[in-house]
Amino acid sequence: GRTQFKVIIKALSPKEVTRIYTPRPLDRNDGTFLMRYRMYGSVRKGLKIEILYGDQHVAQSPYILKGPVYHEYCDCPEEDPEIWQNVMSCPSQDPQITKDFISFPTIDLQRMLKEIPTKFSQTRGAIVHYTILDNHIYRRSLGKYTDFKMFSDEMFLSLARKVRLPDVEFYLNVGDWPVEYRKVNDTPGPIPVISWCGSVDSRDIVLPTYDVTHSTLETLRGVTNDLLSIQGNTGPFWENKTERALFRGRDSREERLHLVKLSKENPELLDAGITGYFFFREKEKELGKVQLMGFFDFFKYKYQVNVDGTVAAYRFPYLLLGDSLVLKQDSQYYEHFYIGLKPWKHYVPVKRNLEDLLEKIKWAKENDEEARKIAKEGQLMARELLQPHRLYCYYYKVLQKYAKRQASKPEIRDGMELVPQPDDRDSVCSCHRKKPLREDL
Repeated sequence: GRTQFKVIIKALSPKEVTRIYTPRPLDRNDGTFLMRYRMYGSVRKGLKIEILYGDQHVAQSPYILKGPVYHEYCDCPEEDPEIWQNVMSCPSQDPQITKDFISFPTIDLQRMLKEIPTKFSQTRGAIVHYTILDNHIYRRSLGKYTDFKMFSDEMFLSLARKVRLPDVEFYLNVGDWPVEYRKVNDTPGPIPVISWCGSVDSRDIVLPTYDVTHSTLETLRGVTNDLLSIQGNTGPFWENKTERALFRGRDSREERLHLVKLSKENPELLDAGITGYFFFREKEKELGKVQLMGFFDFFKYKYQVNVDGTVAAYRFPYLLLGDSLVLKQDSQYYEHFYIGLKPWKHYVPVKRNLEDLLEKIKWAKENDEEARKIAKEGQLMARELLQPHRLYCYYYKVLQKYAKRQASKPEIRDGMELVPQPDDRDSVCSCHRKKPLREDL
């Protein structure tokens, strides 16, 4: 029905007052609702969250979130990582992290210091050298294509405000492609470079992409398509969606051009268009260019085609969170969470050259209930794997595992600068965690 739930969030103690932004709950169209809020101050005693339908408490309301509860820019890290991981319900194992570190039983920082600046930064130009020491972040950029360090900076800083990080020194590739292709038995063997995207033939250690990371950090601040808002904007109910497959995107891979040709030949099955030409400008006249489309409008269509861009298409998590069936192109590239997904259970696989795409769309149309079930399973799995706390846990676990394998102590190297925490002037922040005594550390 149209009756809205009302959510009231306030400080548990009447003596404390803080500003909290609480937009309307997101209706996920399946009987569940998502509640988001953003704090502009901290509370010492905790928060009281009331959920009302009319004037009645529902869903076991009220909830009590015991304090202290800090706003995003409050720099009050939990000194005991075990406590923090328990509070965050971090999984004990993450299969992708386990797999990524198999190649690196020990990490030789000295070898990396000699090799990485010459081997990777000159050819790729997108490597950033980080040291985290005493919960401060230091870095130096190697190469001229390192602007995307702003995304890694913001996540490491955010994590350091929440939990004491291990002392660790590493190299992060902020470019699109994975960079370390040597095998374990090569001489010399591979070195651990951290990247946002992995591939079946590379040895990079993968972190959640800058895109899902930034989306999570900026929820309710300036990003419209974040991983939560998508869930409340999944278009019409399944039976009212347009029974065609949709694709919109740039021309960053030849298969995307092929999609447009297929679309022109089979408009009853597929609606595909290129929104911008950069790599294949000579094709624009032949294939045409279409208007940009609001992402929420994608979900007016029952089927979504996911084709790689330069690497893995970073829209995949968003498509899964919608209420449509994702037809995913086979790819050597992957993001951190793909390992938890299975073809035919969470999405429908399509051959690399797309030769079976039309056949798969026809299958989906003829097997509507099965297609709907796969779409739902994919959505539920993405909701679980891409919750904000899971991303924080993932970053922390990678740093923790890496730190344990270092053969020497991390240092602040020549040319490194401190990445400062953002200024906290907008919001009140006073820490109430007990600071451990020096001898306890």
